[in-house]
Amino acid sequence: MSSRMIVICAPSGTGKSTLLNRLKADIPDLVWSVSCTTRPMRTGETHGKDYFFIKVESFEKQIADDEFIEWAKVHSNYYGTSKRFVSEGIQKGHKMLFDLDVQGADAMKRIYGADAQVIFIEPPSVEELEKRLIARGTDALHVIQERIKNAREELKNKHKYDHLILNDNVDSAYEKLKAVVEKILS
Repeated sequence: MSSRMIVICAPSGTGKSTLLNRLKADIPDLVWSVSCTTRPMRTGETHGKDYFFIKVESFEKQIADDEFIEWAKVHSNYYGTSKRFVSEGIQKGHKMLFDLDVQGADAMKRIYGADAQVIFIEPPSVEELEKRLIARGTDALHVIQERIKNAREELKNKHKYDHLILNDNVDSAYEKLKAVVEKILS
């Protein structure tokens, strides 16, 4: 198959970050696509590694100049994927790994077609997803309800992506994910 762009998308709370961290550790030649954001840098984060932290005015100019593959404003901060960063990575022959929401994954497919292989991670059920979001204790109830509403919409389109992996058991889901990624890269 030999694609150079692997996009992972999933509803919030599906275990995507856990799976991605394992994947990055096991396949170190994958280059993480560093997104741009206007949110403040958090303790322990590094500019250029975790995000490219930029000012709102600069981000808005880049939007106007069509410099993003995709972008969104989330909780009053901008986030986006730089066309230049991705283009330079591809030109260098990097195998790139993306963590995007469904709108970002759709934008990658529109621009790159089959060269961007999208892997959708699915929860065992919406009820289980809700339990996971509540158990992790990081969000207020109204935020969890919004995430569940969004997940229901995202799950309606799960079959339009290149690969679908059910995360009903993190170890099993990871083995399936790793196998799919290795096949894509071969």
